[in-house]
Amino acid sequence: MSYSIAEAARRSGLSIDTLRYYERIKLLDPPARDAAGRRAYSDEDLAWLEFLTKLRTTGMPIKMMREYAQLRSAGDAGAGRRRAILVEQRRSVADRIAELQACMDVLNYKITNYDRICADIPGATGVVREEISA
Repeated sequence: MSYSIAEAARRSGLSIDTLRYYERIKLLDPPARDAAGRRAYSDEDLAWLEFLTKLRTTGMPIKMMREYAQLRSAGDAGAGRRRAILVEQRRSVADRIAELQACMDVLNYKITNYDRICADIPGATGVVREEISA
């Protein structure tokens, strides 16, 4: 299956400009071209874009993503370094999750405190109750 740049953008959630940028900085191999010379993205291209998007969501810098992409195109020879990059990024994500959990704990504490205060005020309004999934 092949997809136009507009369809690849829609399916990947990235803009057309981002797709072209990723190609220009060599994060994405140039896609095949159709008979009219237009980019024709494959399912494999879309899977790679999905992975790149996950890496960006984790906060991986573009520079590190470029190194990973370069190692990927080198095949199995770069597997050890690719693994090391992912392990390093996983550590960074775990640290960020711990930081966010500490922030969540503070927010939960403050909300519980305000719930108690508002419960003691006769006629207090404007308190929004919501379930927090832990």
